[in-house]
Amino acid sequence: MRVVIVDDEPLARERLKRLLQEFPGYEVVGEASDGESALDVIDDEEPDLVLLDIRMGGMDGLQVGRQLAEMDVPPAVIYTTAYSEHAVSAFEAAAQGYLLKPIRMEKLRDALQRVRKPTRAQRPREVAAPADKPLKREFILATTRDGLVRVPVQDVVYFLADQKYTTVAHLHGEVLIEESLKTLEEDLQPQFLRIHRKALVNTKFIASLDRDRHGEQHHWLKMKHAAQPLPVSRRRLAEVRRFLTEA
Repeated sequence: MRVVIVDDEPLARERLKRLLQEFPGYEVVGEASDGESALDVIDDEEPDLVLLDIRMGGMDGLQVGRQLAEMDVPPAVIYTTAYSEHAVSAFEAAAQGYLLKPIRMEKLRDALQRVRKPTRAQRPREVAAPADKPLKREFILATTRDGLVRVPVQDVVYFLADQKYTTVAHLHGEVLIEESLKTLEEDLQPQFLRIHRKALVNTKFIASLDRDRHGEQHHWLKMKHAAQPLPVSRRRLAEVRRFLTEA
């Protein structure tokens, strides 16, 4: 089982790694020290299980868990914390387990045994949507200080999510909406392509795919009518390249 460990304390992450070594079949594929980094690592590595600290600076573990729950195939989540009062909130956030620090071997064993989730390799593959599938909507509705605005879907360059709100960048400016990228993606495929957990782009406005100029393994998508490039996550990269090859 592929595991990502999220904790803002390096010693806590090292302890969990040592404990997991005692259980065959568990592989730590990534680590993160804050909520934003955790979501990026999880998006890249597609783990089966996340050991997730609750109290962290910035985005806390419960906020991370709520975002994970919106994924098409969310990983199992076991929360870890030094504060017992977080237990109720953890289970309200759809946790599969809850561990109180300092974590004991037998408690971790019990929590792992309660995680009954098939690995991603065991799950059926999704069938791609037909290329001629019509869009479910023609407009994006946004409430602004000037009232309700209707943005034609064909004019949308990209959607960019940031916790509670999603920015709609279109040919004539930007508006904010509260819809999740998951809902937008379901309604707007196949014309819109998910390139990152935060970004959904209109394929007709894709200009080019570029690698980080500093030589790191980061890729960016340049969009027509947009000043800033958008990040492409590692697990979405193959799909983006396939689209560009076939376009």
